[in-house]
Amino acid sequence: MNNDLEAIMGDRLVTITDVYKATGIARSTLVQLYYRRAKNVNLVTLKTLCDYLGVSLSELIEYNPSTQRLSWH
Repeated sequence: MNNDLEAIMGDRLVTITDVYKATGIARSTLVQLYYRRAKNVNLVTLKTLCDYLGVSLSELIEYNPSTQRLSWH
């Protein structure tokens, strides 16, 4: 899974501090997302980011399933 937060913020010329002040999302969470270190992100956080940045979830987060498939028996 990849996120494009850094690129989207760069396009809009907003900083982590700008996003923090406008959304109330913890700076530590934003830093982890910005530098692609976040492991688990709350859906409310993602929705808040999407709303603030004016993007869809698919624009913010890119998911490509692994080639390994689960077998359902």
